[in-house]
Amino acid sequence: MSTPSPLHAVHEALGASFTDFAGWAMPLRYGSELAEHKAVRTASGLFDLSHMGEIELTGPQAAEALNFALVGKLSAVKPGKARYTMICDESGGVLDDLVVYRLAADKYMVVANASNAATVAAALRERAAGFDVEVADRSAELALIAVQGPTSAAIIGAVTGADLESLAYYASVPATLAGHEILLARTGYTGEDGFEVYVDGAHAPEVWRVLTEAGQEHGLLPAGLACRDTLRLEAGMPLYGNELTADFTPFDAGLGRVVKFDKPGDFVGRAALERRRDADVETKVLVGLVGSGKRAPRHGYSVVDGTGTEVGTVTSGALSPTLGHPIAMAYVPVAVSEPGTALSVDIRGTVAPVEVVKLPFYQRPA
Repeated sequence: MSTPSPLHAVHEALGASFTDFAGWAMPLRYGSELAEHKAVRTASGLFDLSHMGEIELTGPQAAEALNFALVGKLSAVKPGKARYTMICDESGGVLDDLVVYRLAADKYMVVANASNAATVAAALRERAAGFDVEVADRSAELALIAVQGPTSAAIIGAVTGADLESLAYYASVPATLAGHEILLARTGYTGEDGFEVYVDGAHAPEVWRVLTEAGQEHGLLPAGLACRDTLRLEAGMPLYGNELTADFTPFDAGLGRVVKFDKPGDFVGRAALERRRDADVETKVLVGLVGSGKRAPRHGYSVVDGTGTEVGTVTSGALSPTLGHPIAMAYVPVAVSEPGTALSVDIRGTVAPVEVVKLPFYQRPA
């Protein structure tokens, strides 16, 4: 049986269609996923992300423990800032991609994908052994609500009073919303400016209501997981289980920059990742593909070259609501990875031409 989010009754009242996502009953859409997608690009969308996992590490050696457990240099993150990073296994394979918030000198919050939350919590406990740090999984206590889009700052500013001018991207600050203490972060997964609100699950319905009321004059719509997927795809953001798996290293996904070899001491997967970094020959790399027409490549479809030979597999694909043509990401050999390279995708027996492009597909106006 799927676990309901703290906002399940709110979603039911809004007429949401639900889907099971990593064991959670989450809203897929409320009406038109196209309208929800466009609202995020032109105004704002309101998301329930309470399925995400939150694991806190507290203690004098919290930074050292995370330096060892993750590929990033978390000791270099200043309090009030956040960092995108990954947790890898000994072979360098990605177990999950994460956002880590440094809440204080000796306190961090690791945010994991829903499908990997238990795995990440267990790995952090195991890897923190021997460090003076406490690991606490707070996933069941916290709700996560996101406001994403060009009008998000106006909405959040109206209900929190937080100094948003000084709140940079990938930064967080304690704030108050609807009379409740929250952690307000300028982070997101849509390619737009946006904010994420961490709050006690019991207070989530009231926070959602206040945000909904404040957003009425700013074009805010409730938005489900369906449009969240097309938004992140347009922004070229990887999804664990699609672009990221234990079969690939951060370097394969074009995200080798998150691996920090200059931090003190060892970290899990270091030797394997050094070998991958120094390898003379790459196997496959992640690229963007664009097509024409209305038939979109989907996850698992074959990518073929001019001779009809299969050279890769689509990891994510959709008809882009913003751009109006099919887009996809796929792992292909380096030899056919240059932008402008002509390839094709087998779409249920029909060979559809595509062109390799540089990611992301979409970037918000400056």
